[in-house]
Amino acid sequence: MRSRVDELRARAKTIRRDVHVLCLAVRDRRVPWFAKLAAFAVAAYALSPIDLIPDFIPIVGHLDDLLIVPLGILLAVKLIPANLLAELRQTAVDKAGERLVGRWGTAVVLALWLASLALIVLWLRT
Repeated sequence: MRSRVDELRARAKTIRRDVHVLCLAVRDRRVPWFAKLAAFAVAAYALSPIDLIPDFIPIVGHLDDLLIVPLGILLAVKLIPANLLAELRQTAVDKAGERLVGRWGTAVVLALWLASLALIVLWLRT
């Protein structure tokens, strides 16, 4: 049982590193545009307050987050050339303690939450 927990922790650490890699990849000029688009789409979906399947639906609501986000990360990482991916992974390991999202990213996510809240209030008032 302990080895299964260790395996899950290792996978979570790998996913966290690859998310950092995707943040770095979006800013790197050497990364192809289609890889940047995939990385941006995965990040936008992961950070978006709007889900494909709402989270309040038991079990099924979290399956989209458990399947779509890791598969999207895998796809985006596969689109980055191998030599550049190795360099970005090393950079992600070196900068592991840094913030991934800057002020603009935080502002965008906050704006999405506020817009969603405003739409819910408007919907409830009608």
